[in-house]
Amino acid sequence: MTEASTAIWGVGTSAFGKQAELGGPQLAWQATVEALDDAGLKASDIDAVFAGTVFGDPGTVTRTLQQIGIVEVPVITIENACASGTSAFHEARVAVETGRYERVLAFGIETMTAHFDGAIVPIASDPDGAQGFAMPSIYGMSATRYRYEFGVTGEQMAAVAVKNRRHALGNPRAQHRKAVTVEQVLGSLMVADPITLFQCCSIADAAAAAVIGPLGGSRDSSHEVAIRSSALRSGRLWDHTTDKVWGWDIVADTAAQAYEAAGVGVGDIDVFEVHDAFTIGEIITTEALGLCELGYGGRLVESGHTALGGAQPVNPSGGLLSRGHPLGATGLAQIAEIAWQLRGMAADRQVPDARLGAVETMGGGTAGIDGNACVVTVLEQVG
Repeated sequence: MTEASTAIWGVGTSAFGKQAELGGPQLAWQATVEALDDAGLKASDIDAVFAGTVFGDPGTVTRTLQQIGIVEVPVITIENACASGTSAFHEARVAVETGRYERVLAFGIETMTAHFDGAIVPIASDPDGAQGFAMPSIYGMSATRYRYEFGVTGEQMAAVAVKNRRHALGNPRAQHRKAVTVEQVLGSLMVADPITLFQCCSIADAAAAAVIGPLGGSRDSSHEVAIRSSALRSGRLWDHTTDKVWGWDIVADTAAQAYEAAGVGVGDIDVFEVHDAFTIGEIITTEALGLCELGYGGRLVESGHTALGGAQPVNPSGGLLSRGHPLGATGLAQIAEIAWQLRGMAADRQVPDARLGAVETMGGGTAGIDGNACVVTVLEQVG
C-alpha cells in the first residue's frame, strides 16, 4: 500500500428525515458539534471549511456555521449535485495534504423539505427534466437496458431495497427503519418502469461533517481513520453509441484511479458505502467498482455477498434507500458510516474486522453526459 498523509479526525451527522421543524442551523449544530467533539477540537481550531450543498440559498453554509463559532476562516461552498458532500471532502483532503491548511472541516447540508413537497422538480434550465427525463427516468432506462442485455430481474432489483432496509434496522439515524419484502417492493407504486416507489430514495433534511488533518496529528492518533486515496472525476459524453449503461464508465474510471492511488484492489476492501439512489444504481455501481463482472450485479446481491454477514457488505447504513437523500449531506454521511465501521463503532450493523472501506458517490448528469461528478474514497483503520 502507498503511504497516507491525511486522516479523518472526527465525524458527525444529524438524524435523517423530513425535519422542516428543525431547519438548517439546528441540523448543522448536531453534525458539526459531534464531529468537533469526536476530533477533540473547538470551533476556533478549524482553519477552513469546504462545504457541499445543492439547493441551499446563497450564504446558507456561512450562516449555519456562524452559530457554532466557525468564523473568520475561508468557507468554500461546492455544488456537484449528489456528490457535493464528497467533493467537499475531496477538496478538504487535498488542502491538508498540500499543507494549505492543517485542520479542515468538510461539511454538507440540505433541507430538502424547504424546497420540495415530494419528488425533486427539475429546474427551468434543465432541458431533459423539462421533457420528463428526470433521474427516475434515466435510471428506469438503465434498468430496462440491463433487463434486455443481461436478464436482470425485478426480484434482483427489489433484493437491493430489501437488503438495505434490513441493514437500516441497526441505524437509528435512518429515515426508513422498517423491513420490506420483495413482494412489497415490486407491488409498490410504479414510478419509472421497471422502478417502483420502494426502489427510489426519499428526500430528506440532514447535515453531516468530517474533520480532516494530518495523519498522526490529532490528540488521539489511534482514533484516526487514514485517507488512503480520494479520486474525483467528471463524466464523458454519453449517447446511443456508448456500450455501457449511463453511469457505469464514470464509476469504473474513478474507482480505478482511487484503487491505484491507494495501492489496493477491490478484493482488499471490506465494506462499501455506495450511491444507491435507485436499486439499479447499486447493481450498476457494484459492477463498476469491480465486485463482480459486467451483468452479474443482480446475481451478486441475490447471493448475499453484499449483505451484512457476506464477504463484502455494501451500504450497512441502509444507504440512501433507507436514510433518504439530502443531496449535500449524503456523501459525508457515507464517509461517517465507513469511519464508524473501521473504528468498530457501528453497533448492530458492524462489519466484523473491517480494516479497509470505500465510499462512492456519483452526482447528477443528463441523458447526454455520463454523470457530472463521481468521487471514490478509500479509507483505512489506523488503531
